[in-house]
Formats: sequence, C-alpha cells, structure tokens
Amino acid sequence: MEVRAPAPVENLAVFATGPLEALSIPEVPLPAPTEGFLTPDGAPTDLSAFRGQVVVLNVWAMWCRPCRTELPTLAALDEAYGDEVVVVTVNVDHTPEKVQDARVFLADLAPLAFYADPTFELPFRLPGRQAMPQTILIDRDGRIRAWLAGEADWSSPEARALVDALVAEAG
Repeated sequence: MEVRAPAPVENLAVFATGPLEALSIPEVPLPAPTEGFLTPDGAPTDLSAFRGQVVVLNVWAMWCRPCRTELPTLAALDEAYGDEVVVVTVNVDHTPEKVQDARVFLADLAPLAFYADPTFELPFRLPGRQAMPQTILIDRDGRIRAWLAGEADWSSPEARALVDALVAEAG
C-alpha cells in the first residue's frame, strides 16, 4: 500500500474545529515577529533561526494554569513529528525563582526545550496580543498561517491534521 503525503490545503480554516475551534486564520499570511528570545543555552535568537521549517511556537508562563495543562500535548506533538516540525516553547517568567520552576517543569516534558523571553515582549508582538497561552503556526517561509489564543489539545487528530497540512506545503 502506497503512503501519500496529504494534499496541501488552500484554506486552513477547515481545521478550526473540535479542540481547535478558536483557531484564527489570517486572510493573508503574516510575517513572523522579529522580537528576540533566548535559546536553551541562553544565547539570543529569533524566529528567523527556524526559517525553512514548520514551527509551532507556544508562549507560556508558570503562573498560567492552561499553559501548563497544554504543554504535555505540545510535547506529544513534538515527539510525533521529530525533525519535520519544530515546537518552540517560549517561557515568559522573569523572576529567578519562577524561571527555575519553569525549567524544572519543562524538564519532565521531553523533547520540549526551554526557550525564554525574560522581557515578556513576545506575547505582545503576536496576533493573540498578550493572550496566555498563545500558539502560533509558522510555515517554512516564516509566515504566520494560524494562531490560537488559549488552551488546546495539540496532540489531537485535529491539531495533527493542521500540522500535516503545513508540512505538506512546498517550502
């Protein structure tokens, strides 16, 4: 039996159902923000470092219960796609104690890596404007194709179908 990649989908709004009911789709893809954040090693980076890859960007904080609830589903998504998709979870806590708590929390959610925005600027530069959590789907060309403000199950069949559609697009 031949396995085929899913056909590219013209309008990602078809995936705004079930756990992704609140998914927002721009009429025209938006450029990803240029705001920087820190890598797991503490080096400065930004979203351009991931150009050429499908990115699932999530902004979260320890004080945000829905953020902590959805992170295991993002870990499952990351594990399911391996190198095909990059799941970037950016923590916005800024006190040393909260950052340490966040690192410990995320350490149990491999393969997720700990990215940080101690300035708490990134959430204000994303389409969800300061919502927590916020998950942004970025295509290989560095364009925002969809976002969801609030908690979702990113390991659900609906989320996998959305990510599959982005992966299937030519880069």
